[in-house]
Amino acid sequence: MADLWSIISANYKTVGLTVPSKTPYVAVDPKLYEGSWTGKYPDNKTFKFTISNVTGFRAKVQYQSGGTNKFQQVLIKDNSFRIGDTKFTLSALGKAEIKNVVTDAASGQTYLDQAYASRSG
Repeated sequence: MADLWSIISANYKTVGLTVPSKTPYVAVDPKLYEGSWTGKYPDNKTFKFTISNVTGFRAKVQYQSGGTNKFQQVLIKDNSFRIGDTKFTLSALGKAEIKNVVTDAASGQTYLDQAYASRSG
C-alpha cells in the first residue's frame, strides 16, 4: 500500500511542475497563420505544416514529416498550438519554432527535436 501512495505522490509532484497558462483564448489574425510552413529538423528530415480555416482561435492543421501525416483541429493560445507530439509556436512574421518529441524505437528513449519553419507564399 505504501508503494501505491508513493506513486500517487510522485505523480502529483510531476503534475505540479507544469504551470498552465492563465491567459484566455483570444481570436488570432488568420493572415499570421494560414498557409504552408516548411523546415528541416537537425537530422535533415523535412516537415510541412498546412494551416487553414483559422476562425477565432481555432484552425485546421495538417502535419507531414517522413511517414507521419496528421490532420487535426487545433486551438491557438499564446501564439502556439500542438498537433500530436509536435508544438508550433509563431515566433515572428512568417517564422515559427517547432518542437517535436521523438521516441527512439530501439531504446524507447525520447528526445526533443527543435527546428524553425518559414511560411511560403
